[in-house]
Amino acid sequence: MKLDHEEEPQLSEPYLSKQKKLMAKILEHDNVNYLKKILGELGMVLDQIEAELEKRKLEYQGQKCELWLCGCVFTLADVLLGATLHRLKFLGLSKKYWEDGSRPNLQSFFDRIQKRFAFRKVLGDIHTTLLSAVVPNAFRLVKRKPPSFLGASFLMGSLGGMGYFAYWYLKKKYI
Repeated sequence: MKLDHEEEPQLSEPYLSKQKKLMAKILEHDNVNYLKKILGELGMVLDQIEAELEKRKLEYQGQKCELWLCGCVFTLADVLLGATLHRLKFLGLSKKYWEDGSRPNLQSFFDRIQKRFAFRKVLGDIHTTLLSAVVPNAFRLVKRKPPSFLGASFLMGSLGGMGYFAYWYLKKKYI
């Protein structure tokens, strides 16, 4: 929705200023130095989570319970962390940040959360998540340069086939 500067002249300047800031932020994401900074901050956040998990491990030592961020109770914080770690693994960052043995509590946490039925049902395996990442990109590509009828038929047939085999595999694996 565009702002009509004639109807609301007092809002025109703040609107344009906000639009420029947003565009600068979008362009900043293509900056390699900015991405390195973000990944450095990610490492610091994961260190804090590792320390928190270690604290819980010492706090509940000797008790028979699964340890989560807030103790023996599985909370929304665990759901959010699990989804974030799942996405990081999907992006290929898990080997650098926790699967290399540098954060054993985080690795243990991720292994435990992956075993939960609800987690597997909602997020699934990393390999099945790949399909959800490929499909939107394929349609974005199609919007730029429409394929020929043969190309569109092949694309839709391939996606349908992959969907069918993914369904068949998951049905066989989990049901």
